[in-house]
Amino acid sequence: MAALSVSDLAVSRGGVVLLRGVSFTLEPGQALILRGPNGVGKTSLLRTLAGVQPPVSGRIEGALDAAALAGHADGVKAQLTVRENLAFWAGLYGRKFDDAILRAFDLAALADRPGGALSAGQKRRLGLARLAVTGRRVLLLDEPTVSLDAASVALFGRWLGGSHLAGGGIAVIATHIDPAIAAPELDLGALRAPPDAPGGAHEAFL
Repeated sequence: MAALSVSDLAVSRGGVVLLRGVSFTLEPGQALILRGPNGVGKTSLLRTLAGVQPPVSGRIEGALDAAALAGHADGVKAQLTVRENLAFWAGLYGRKFDDAILRAFDLAALADRPGGALSAGQKRRLGLARLAVTGRRVLLLDEPTVSLDAASVALFGRWLGGSHLAGGGIAVIATHIDPAIAAPELDLGALRAPPDAPGGAHEAFL
């Protein structure tokens, strides 16, 4: 699998340039944690990396055709059981569902419970398990451990580090809290676009 390389990237939201000069390279098996205050552009950067929105400038190179973006929504279908939710997502990506993923995310006892009957933390674990069944090798994760207790955070960390990264995957994680793994951090606060820069906040609202 190819590395993920980002060079001198600028990203925007609503026509306002938020970040400039974002650069990093991740080899297979590596992760990066994005840090910064609310509104700095963490989510916008992930959306740009995923191809959901175009960059203002700069280059993104790598296997982003194998990327999955996980935002704040868990992607849980309320009328389907836990097992049916995971089987649906596996099939959507042309993969066969394996019950082992239920055990990896402590969902085996909930396998036949409808998604709509799960607690917030259980839905979050199901949403993260959904990422695992897609088989995507580049994971772009926006606050993945929100709503999880300490035990569930540790569970996710074991899967992310021991299965996904150990298998050659890549992860970019935007978070304010425990990301579940140890990885280098990038402070996006230092890469804010100044408001008087071309395309910056002041110019955008003139």
